[in-house]
Amino acid sequence: MRVDSGDIVLKINRRKFLVGGAAVIGAPTLRMVAFSGRPSAPSLPLDLAADPRRPQYHLLPPANWTNDPNGPIYWRGEYHMFYQYNPDGAYWGDMHWGHAVSSDMVHWRHLPVALAPTPGGPDSAGCFSGTALAVGNEVVLLYTGVVSAQENEATIRNGAHSLRESQCLATGTGKDLTVWTKDPMPVIVAPPAGMDVTGFRDPAPWRQGDNWYMAVGSGIRGKSAVVLLYRSTDLHHWEYLHVLAQGSGTGPQAGNPVESGDMWECPDFFPLGNKHVLIHSTGGKAYWQSGSLDPDAMVFHPERGGVLDYGSYYAPKTQVDKDGQRIVWGWILEARPESEFRAAGWAGMISLPRVLRLDADTGLQIELAPEVEKLREREQRLRITGNEESDRRQLAQMRVENACGEIVWTFRRGADPVEIALVSADNRKPWLACRYDPSHANEIAIDEQLVPCGAGEDRETELRFLIDGSVIECFANRHGALTKRFYYAGSSAPVIGVQVNGKLESLSGLSMWQIKPISRDRLTT
Repeated sequence: MRVDSGDIVLKINRRKFLVGGAAVIGAPTLRMVAFSGRPSAPSLPLDLAADPRRPQYHLLPPANWTNDPNGPIYWRGEYHMFYQYNPDGAYWGDMHWGHAVSSDMVHWRHLPVALAPTPGGPDSAGCFSGTALAVGNEVVLLYTGVVSAQENEATIRNGAHSLRESQCLATGTGKDLTVWTKDPMPVIVAPPAGMDVTGFRDPAPWRQGDNWYMAVGSGIRGKSAVVLLYRSTDLHHWEYLHVLAQGSGTGPQAGNPVESGDMWECPDFFPLGNKHVLIHSTGGKAYWQSGSLDPDAMVFHPERGGVLDYGSYYAPKTQVDKDGQRIVWGWILEARPESEFRAAGWAGMISLPRVLRLDADTGLQIELAPEVEKLREREQRLRITGNEESDRRQLAQMRVENACGEIVWTFRRGADPVEIALVSADNRKPWLACRYDPSHANEIAIDEQLVPCGAGEDRETELRFLIDGSVIECFANRHGALTKRFYYAGSSAPVIGVQVNGKLESLSGLSMWQIKPISRDRLTT
């Protein structure tokens, strides 16, 4: 993400802090008993529950700004999701940790804000992203705290902002983790001595043997993006070891090192199969690498890599679910002018849960978590007869109402191109187009972006489209993903149909479902 904001939220940086313009919630003490009820929402002229562009089965707070998922964790039979949240409005600033809980990763109940900036504390200018850990009968949050600082002490400095980042710790108790106690001082006060960093944030700890290890996103000015590695025996005292992984560097430093790829933020590092996977975010995209961790030197050696999602998706964070599967969540950004989402009273959402696996070649596979399928209702299925005219008449009658549904298209990759488009059923306005071209047999073009779909021609290929208000999450044969934002005027959502260009004989299946909303008022609780 970018440090400087633009008119389009894709250029908004979650690290942009409007110094002096943030209202702070919380007392000067470091023990917080969070307030009850939903996250605060300002009085708005618009009824958010009536906004057709607001999703009906994605997680977001009742109002205001949302960005990175933070510290998702399965604890005592429930899934807790924390997320970057601004209680003051639908714009970036005054970063808190919102909090919701679920029994199935689909239906959510909002809880009080978990973390708020503490006046005079190491997070007085914002509680940035981090990780949750289950430690005995408690949950520990490790997160980045931010304060205003002189330029020579700052870890974020670009001529407009001068902020110092440190790594902080809070401990949660209570039935729903609604009481949090912060350590009064950072557990890592500053970057390694003598290192001129381009950022220092988003701690990602894990347990290995008798020690805790922690990855921190960073970059070395004039050299490259890096992930720094720390070690601890108690989570409170950390020693810096060395660089765990690094980028290649892009040459001349841009004004914002995240834009140029010279700083990696939101790292996540975990075992998967018989390998390790590193996820990081930079340059507006989230990336993955799979490879080997040298357990003696504690250095990661990447072997494969790619893009985690090719669309409006950033700052992903993973967790282990109740069955031991690795689940990834991401921030779904807005793609409309800031003036529009400010006026709407809400911005951003958390993606649907996705299961991560490695294939036989250690490439990353991405699949929608099966829990989401339980929301399906009113299936429509194309009954393929082989009669082109008859099949097209069937297709014309299939539709998803209220932009709230799922479409699954399966086809055989062969010698002929084929294209499917999601369109408005009334005027055929296209919202998203997918094209298979045999000259790119291992990829699908989704809105002209080539997305991997696995090797080999003449293979059954599945595309899934999860449509929700103003977002479409696309999954290409479990090998690639693209998240699309789409917007429309008026007070009602479009009815979505499908248009196929090319012979229908390549289709082996097409099904649609309505998706049952997870709440009656679009407030996802």
